[in-house]
Amino acid sequence: MLCLLSAVLLLPLPAEASNVEDDLVVGIQSSRTMAIRPLEPIERDFMSIYDLMYDGLMVINDDYLPECALAESYSHSGKTWTFKLRDDLFFSDGSPVTADDVVATANWIINKVKNAEAAEKEAKARNEAVVVDKGYYMNLKYFVSSVSARDDLTVVFKVDRNYFGLLYALTFPVLPAGALEMDNPPGTGAYMMESFMPGNSLQLVANPHWWRTPPQVKSILFVMHQLPAQVIEAYEYARVDAAFTRQIASAQYKSGTASLALDYRTNQLECLLMNHSAFPLNSKNVREAIRYLVNVDYIAQQIYNGMVERTNTPFVAGSWMYNDKLGAYFRQDPTKAMALLDEDGWSDTNDDGILDKPNDKGDSVKLELDLYVYEEPDNDVRLETANYIKDTLENYGFAVNIITVSYAQAVQKLSVGAYELALASYAMDVCPDAGFMLIAGNTGNYSRYRSSAMTDLCSELRTKMEQPEYQYTLHAIQEQFAKDCPFICMFYRSGTVLTRKMYTTVRDVRELELLKGIEDFRN
Repeated sequence: MLCLLSAVLLLPLPAEASNVEDDLVVGIQSSRTMAIRPLEPIERDFMSIYDLMYDGLMVINDDYLPECALAESYSHSGKTWTFKLRDDLFFSDGSPVTADDVVATANWIINKVKNAEAAEKEAKARNEAVVVDKGYYMNLKYFVSSVSARDDLTVVFKVDRNYFGLLYALTFPVLPAGALEMDNPPGTGAYMMESFMPGNSLQLVANPHWWRTPPQVKSILFVMHQLPAQVIEAYEYARVDAAFTRQIASAQYKSGTASLALDYRTNQLECLLMNHSAFPLNSKNVREAIRYLVNVDYIAQQIYNGMVERTNTPFVAGSWMYNDKLGAYFRQDPTKAMALLDEDGWSDTNDDGILDKPNDKGDSVKLELDLYVYEEPDNDVRLETANYIKDTLENYGFAVNIITVSYAQAVQKLSVGAYELALASYAMDVCPDAGFMLIAGNTGNYSRYRSSAMTDLCSELRTKMEQPEYQYTLHAIQEQFAKDCPFICMFYRSGTVLTRKMYTTVRDVRELELLKGIEDFRN
């Protein structure tokens, strides 16, 4: 398959923003990154920096579809995928890019996952709780069984998971084979590092060996701050031209006369999880009733100040992935909710305002649920959401107890199924495949959801080689999700790039790629 670079769709520039010229100063939050290690990122904002310095075989375009970057073309036969590299590729130190570099980088990623899994297995054998770091690009290991170089420009992947999703896993940054353990390894991106003072600043300059048209913006200075509020302050007092922020408070700057706000979607999917192995949430009627009662739009607008992108399924609304024909399942409808609870045998027999019904032993049990919630530092929106859900459900005969826990405690509760309701978030992978949270028994299926129909659909998805068939199956998965109500998807969290200088014309600004398009921007 021949790969072509997509044409950039030009958007009208807001009157408030002047076009960037040859430099840009950006404020970010960073306190933990001590070295430039693109295969081992530890801070979100640095991922956007690495995105400018390092290219992969594939890149995800504005339509959230994979297209070639370092690869010129690819083909597949059975479980073998062959990628042909462009013949004009050089690292920022001037050395040529070869298939051996791709192979070495891929194997480094795969071996990191294998070592982490071995450590995890040993800890479990000792009955120890341990969280192992498998790396941001760990999904590659679950696709690829082996990778080899046929010649200097040809890379061959043998795969275990043989489907369209593989192309998303091949967006990992390619490094020189001899520099995988180095700090600041040479890259193939539009920019390279000139200077770095951890916790203070990082200067990028244009890479003279980049394989595409040299960027207009020759220099990007990143100024680092310990706290999110300090990033906002630096922008407010014009110490930086642009700022990356996920703070809810940043919404107040969106209406400024000299400022442009570029909203971006994160990969953080906020959900209300419901434990199917716990009474009364083992009843679909009760789960659906909760879905019809909770007004997610209110949460999005009034609690999160609109700093979200709404979705009713695990996939991004408005994209080719999303099934937009399921709205009737997700509309707030208290009348329908109460009918479902009545059908399930719930009523207020003693007029105390709480619904009840007899259990298998004939004893009366109340419709009472514990709602677990954990918070992020300096951010109480999830607790506000929990209080709203509690108030809403109690208005219709539920009794809800909010239990606040630490993140580590929440992970433990979800892992062993020791909860009823939980407000939590998933860090969604770049590959549009939700099998990890929907297939029975999978590690991310914290709801203990079991559906043979859903498992079959997720397995079928992993056989689709082309985008149209993949999309059709994704839509079927979402229809099954709507019917079964395994849990409630609320929204993807969003953030904002505040800037006084327009630097991009891309339509889809995404977390981890917040300066995407600056390399192509022209006055």
